[in-house]
Amino acid sequence: MSYILKGKPKSLSPCHCLNIRRASRAVTQYYEKILEPCGLKVTQYSLLRNLERVKPISMSVLAKTMRIDRTTLNRNMKPLINTGLITVNSGEDSRSKLVMLTEVGKAALLNALVLWDEAQSSLEEYLGVEELEIFEKSLSKLEALVQ
Repeated sequence: MSYILKGKPKSLSPCHCLNIRRASRAVTQYYEKILEPCGLKVTQYSLLRNLERVKPISMSVLAKTMRIDRTTLNRNMKPLINTGLITVNSGEDSRSKLVMLTEVGKAALLNALVLWDEAQSSLEEYLGVEELEIFEKSLSKLEALVQ
């Protein structure tokens, strides 16, 4: 199934923050529409993808790696735990918890990868590789506002 982006640019607000938030919501909705067949949300895919790259990892380190707070991580993990895509076990001490991808989670991620790649490719095609690279540099600078 091909998801070609055909939308025309929308009019902008004089507020930069509002424009960025609107664009973020639109991109999230676009990716989630493409991910629909695999049953994962963008946040869930991202979490699974991060877990794929590491051995069992503490929640604190995972939150730091993903650059989100622990409360958000906890909220995003609950549906993945409930569906058996990830597990959370005790760590070295009673206060630490280790998160890891299950075999079911690996299979779900593998199914989602094809759809994710399609979303990535169509976004590259829509914006163009050069424009996307400039945009991503700008995003990186914006994220650094709070570091």
